[in-house]
Amino acid sequence: MATIVVEVMLKPEILDPQGQAVASALPRLGFTFAQSVRQGKRFEITVAGEPTAAQLAEVEKAAETLLSNPVIETFVVKVEK
Repeated sequence: MATIVVEVMLKPEILDPQGQAVASALPRLGFTFAQSVRQGKRFEITVAGEPTAAQLAEVEKAAETLLSNPVIETFVVKVEK
């Protein structure tokens, strides 16, 4: 069994109000490590056995049409073991 992960992030030129809210809250809570924060989404898709090239292609298509908005977001598909 393997997990295919799709990570979706807003494109760099798109404003991220949720990330900005987190970035401004961190120092108020005593955390001073961050210069900026961007928030994204993570999808974990479990498949039986090792993912095939066809399955990865299908996940890419799903990421492009359902899991992300390609106008304002980018995505990365990877396999975790």
